[in-house]
Amino acid sequence: MKQTNTHQKIHHGRNIKRFREMLGIKQDALALELGDDWNHQKISLLEQKEVVEKSILSQIAAILEIPVEAIVNFDETQAIVNIQNNYEGANSGSGTLSNNANYTDCVFNPIEKIVELYEAKTILYERLLKEKDEMIARLEKLIEHK
Repeated sequence: MKQTNTHQKIHHGRNIKRFREMLGIKQDALALELGDDWNHQKISLLEQKEVVEKSILSQIAAILEIPVEAIVNFDETQAIVNIQNNYEGANSGSGTLSNNANYTDCVFNPIEKIVELYEAKTILYERLLKEKDEMIARLEKLIEHK
């Protein structure tokens, strides 16, 4: 397998955005999870940064339930090459796995993991919305009593 030594800078912010979108999480929901100092605009600015501080990367990775390394090391170009090689090898009709030899040790289906994470994030997001509605209801009751 031929590898090129073109060291492209990996864009942390763009990778955060990709993983967030793959998991179906809105910027507002991520901001809510990060704390009071965060909002939609701040997440947008963060996703434009090429390099994100390690402490913030750690917080975001924990919220997204992915390893920090996934954000730091994700290279879109390499991912596309891997997908193309896997797809082309699977449909070559040759009946051999030579193009996919490095994938034969895979013990889980990455798509299933992404779907699993997406479902977990959906449940979390729905719980956050429910908690927000409950908080609003409590505040309305407090206002009525005053």
